[in-house]
Amino acid sequence: MTRILSPALPAPPRRRVPAWAWASFLVAACIAAPLLAVAVTAATRPGASFLHIATTTLPEMLANSALLVLLVALMAGSAGAISAWIVSTCEFRFRRVLEVALLLPLAMPAYLNGYVYTWLFDVAGPVQQGFRDLTGLRYGEYWAPEIRSLPGAALMLAMVLYPYVYLLCRAAFLQQSVCLVEASRTLGHGLPRTFLHVALPLARPALAAGIALALMETLADFGTVQHFGVRTFTTGIYEAWFGMDDRGAAAQLSVALLGCVFLLLALERISRGDRRFHPTTTRHPPLRAHPLHGWREAAAILACGAPVLLGFGVPAGALAWLAVTSGDPLAPQRFLPFALNSLTLSGITAAIAVAIAALMAWAARMHPSPARVMANRIAAMGYALPGSVIAVGTLVPFGLFDNALDAFMRERFGVSTGLLLSGTMAALVFAYLVRFLAVALSSVESGLARLKPSLFAAARVLGRTPGQAVREVELPLARGALLTAAVLVFVDTMKELPATLIVRPFDLDTLAVRVYNLASDERLAEASTAALLIVLVGLLPVAALTRAMRRQD
Repeated sequence: MTRILSPALPAPPRRRVPAWAWASFLVAACIAAPLLAVAVTAATRPGASFLHIATTTLPEMLANSALLVLLVALMAGSAGAISAWIVSTCEFRFRRVLEVALLLPLAMPAYLNGYVYTWLFDVAGPVQQGFRDLTGLRYGEYWAPEIRSLPGAALMLAMVLYPYVYLLCRAAFLQQSVCLVEASRTLGHGLPRTFLHVALPLARPALAAGIALALMETLADFGTVQHFGVRTFTTGIYEAWFGMDDRGAAAQLSVALLGCVFLLLALERISRGDRRFHPTTTRHPPLRAHPLHGWREAAAILACGAPVLLGFGVPAGALAWLAVTSGDPLAPQRFLPFALNSLTLSGITAAIAVAIAALMAWAARMHPSPARVMANRIAAMGYALPGSVIAVGTLVPFGLFDNALDAFMRERFGVSTGLLLSGTMAALVFAYLVRFLAVALSSVESGLARLKPSLFAAARVLGRTPGQAVREVELPLARGALLTAAVLVFVDTMKELPATLIVRPFDLDTLAVRVYNLASDERLAEASTAALLIVLVGLLPVAALTRAMRRQD
């Protein structure tokens, strides 16, 4: 039998990847540069400063950081998970208000909480002064909580960080199979036992992710622990850089801090093992809210209202009262530059971050490859790095470049260029981008994930080029995600303190720096104006998250 061979079909032409689609790799390299700079600097031989720190304060910093992480994990995890379970499964008065109000502490930076509670509960504060006036007792004749302590700092951090746990756990509870909850109730378990033995174990990935975010913010905090006199890795990095003028010691402490962050994440992943937490059924009717009455309703209102009151109500009310009665003594023409600097830096950072995030997200969407996905993940790594580490990693390569360029210009042309990048607004914006690009990238990627690929294909069929299809179809549909990313980056930049203190130019002060300088001198009444402006700006992402929750419900 004669075999007829059909002619081989030509291979389809490979789609050319445009130059802009390679931006992911360039951005990933820039984001990884500070981490690489810290690692290279830390690899040098330990100097006298680091050896002094290692033999004197390093054990204290390690113990304080570990204890602070443990206390924040317990308090933030408990408050976030319990409040999320109550508003998801129970019906009681003020539930609709509380499920939104539980997000309000996100607008309050932890260091502002620390400043306010220290002013309230110190010996000369209004609480103890009022107690002495009421009872006639003198100081030392009664017991008062020591707010300037490690447990006090942990409480301040937990009160503003529990919303991370609340958001993720609430979404996990709403997506769980109602069959398991009903089976537990049928077997005679009440809501508390169902929460402990069924719902919470199934929500473990969400709980772990929320606690991990809270702990990374805890390790990155500087203002709170410094004001409370608690030595941690972040305060040690700041002291090594500015107090001892030793970059090597600061870099070595930064590497130790990074090791702690990655160790926490690795331990949780290892402890999870091969267990799976997804439901085994496709039935997902909404949870039927269990009505509460009497003391149970009062307990639910108290459990959900206390975190809001402590994390937002009390500090915001105190700041508003101080701003009205005292406020910043500077004239408006001298105070407004602080606000203008904060708005300018936050606006520039938000615009650049959203533009880069959109470029990277669409590159991965239109030209997917494992390498490009990995580059995007590396670019998002900066959010896991404390601001102090990013600051050190930013100034080290920028300083080397400035010194090398200055030496070259002196040798060749006899001209000194000075510091072109170090200690400039450009260096500060770069540090912000390394820290918060992950926020913009995750928002844009989640927005693009909701767009149907058929819309892009339909635009191509109608004769549009890929660029026109993105510009005319997908970009307008993703406008909400881009706006959300810009708001989140803007607000996070307004609140950032450690990177601002280390990288900023000497003649540039922001609202956060103004608050820190005044509060460090125990002048909270004067700092209240700038602090209140930061809080008001922080309400923007809360409003965005509230709208998202309403749409999800």
